[in-house]
Amino acid sequence: MKKNLAELMESLPEEQRIITDVLRQIIIETLPDYCKEKISYNVPFFYGNRSICFVWPAAVPRGGIKEGVLLGIWYGNRLADKNNFLTHGTNKQIFYKIYKLADEIKAKPIINILKEAIDLDKSFAKKK
Repeated sequence: MKKNLAELMESLPEEQRIITDVLRQIIIETLPDYCKEKISYNVPFFYGNRSICFVWPAAVPRGGIKEGVLLGIWYGNRLADKNNFLTHGTNKQIFYKIYKLADEIKAKPIINILKEAIDLDKSFAKKK
């Protein structure tokens, strides 16, 4: 059971570790200050008023992927996603993008979809 980010990163194969690190940096730099990161289900989750996104490496069980790292966007079903960046899988709510190599990561489309997700998150009233 990974209790923290360092333990998670140490446990990942090198390519998944690099991808996870790059995705986390893009997310952290893009999300506003009211958003937080926490480790849930042994992976990094990011939330504001509600869950926004998560980064799930294939090496961590129960992610549903066999290789690479999944960038999951909560409420992806509510985003316009004009560039069809996200994959619409079997989950009705969470849309995602899977990266098998760090070289595949392009910051701009991720930042664009995160900004859309942040706007949606701001529309949710803060839980009391």
